[in-house]
Amino acid sequence: MNDPEHHEDWRPSASFRNLRLRAQVLQHIRDFFAQRDVLEVETPLLGSSTNPDPHINCFITTYVGPQAAHGMPLYLQSSPEFAMKRLLSAGSGPIYQICKAFRQGERGRLHNPEFTILEWYRPGFDLEALIGEIEALLHSLFTAINRRLKACQIISYQDAFLNTLSLDPLQASAQELAGCARQHGVDVQGLHSEDRDAWLDVLMSHCVQPHLGRNRLTFVRDYPESQAALARLNPNNNQTALRFELFIDGVELANGFQELTDAGEQRHRFQRQLARRAHQNQAQPPMDEYLLQALSHGMPECSGVALGLDRLIMILAQATALSEITAFPIGRI
Repeated sequence: MNDPEHHEDWRPSASFRNLRLRAQVLQHIRDFFAQRDVLEVETPLLGSSTNPDPHINCFITTYVGPQAAHGMPLYLQSSPEFAMKRLLSAGSGPIYQICKAFRQGERGRLHNPEFTILEWYRPGFDLEALIGEIEALLHSLFTAINRRLKACQIISYQDAFLNTLSLDPLQASAQELAGCARQHGVDVQGLHSEDRDAWLDVLMSHCVQPHLGRNRLTFVRDYPESQAALARLNPNNNQTALRFELFIDGVELANGFQELTDAGEQRHRFQRQLARRAHQNQAQPPMDEYLLQALSHGMPECSGVALGLDRLIMILAQATALSEITAFPIGRI
């Protein structure tokens, strides 16, 4: 681009105060895990496959090979999850990673197509133990900047909807969910009337989420089983899965699972996701056979979580947009 006005944006959008805070947060995280003997690892940003979740728009980056036209497509990863699970299956023990991740079509106050993620896995941990460790890490970070949080809250997905909308998300039909969205003034153009999960996502993001985590950590757990393709089902209620999300000040910060370790069931769920992508005319990434082979070999029982570091740093800095804590967001590259 040779537009002089465009090049006025050569400076970083974040203040150096916030960039120093970012560096301090990264060091604090590394110290936290070093004290707990959790190994830092690094996995590729490029992969021959990617997560087939219909809600994730992946990047196909390029082709590799002697001749580009006959090469192999590679995908920028939306999470290091699949590669980290291969390490777990090979016997790594507890691991964590700080890396970049990518999603297409995400841009705004809380979204950037390239973002920084903290992901970790704890063999032998159930969801309660992992939630406890997340709480310990985040409280230590907030304490380090002299900010106090109210006591942690843990609530079920079902109760979050009942408390806010007086609607049971596990029992309501797609038509009832759509009616609730319209009643609350949500723009519902383009949504298929029979897609329950799409309506649940809309209601969660527009109506429920803004009320979650006011100056506190709020963990919403036991998501519908249809929204947890990588998690174990809840043995006490097969309508739900062992999945949680973390919210602070109405912002979604983390997504965690008690991990599915059954290769056959994982393949079945991937097939179901790919069928849904085909129905919605979305790209069809190849199934990750490396991951499925690793699960067949045997992955230890564990829980894992992905945490958005950019959003966490934004909250710690009391900023209102990712551009305030990111040196060069998408508009300046």
